Amino acid sequence: MRTELLYLTLTAALTGLLWIPYTYNRVQVWGLAATMGYPKNPKLLAPWAERMKKAHYNAIENLVLFAALVLVAHALNKFGNATSWSAMTYFWARLAHAVVMTLGIPWLRTISFTVGWLACVCIFTQIFL
Repeated sequence: MRTELLYLTLTAALTGLLWIPYTYNRVQVWGLAATMGYPKNPKLLAPWAERMKKAHYNAIENLVLFAALVLVAHALNKFGNATSWSAMTYFWARLAHAVVMTLGIPWLRTISFTVGWLACVCIFTQIFL
């Protein structure tokens, strides 16, 4: 498997697993029945769980861009060192983003998001070179 497709797969897996910790917190706070339903006045989740939920939503939104770019580059046979490193960088930046956002570290959150975005910009430029 090409490096770009491997890291796309890993990124999709990471994004697909991010819901588990904050949902576990929801079960702890609300109970299983309320978690499975739609409570009218739900209790607040732990601050880390709320931040992780936001990180998960952000990961979903950005996965669309990353996946589209990797798949277009693959279809056009535009993979190379730059796209490999960009895909790897994107994955690690998104993992870092999820961790630092959950921990509530604002500067590192912004930096990790920006690094991931720049990795997408790099893949985009490689498509047109």
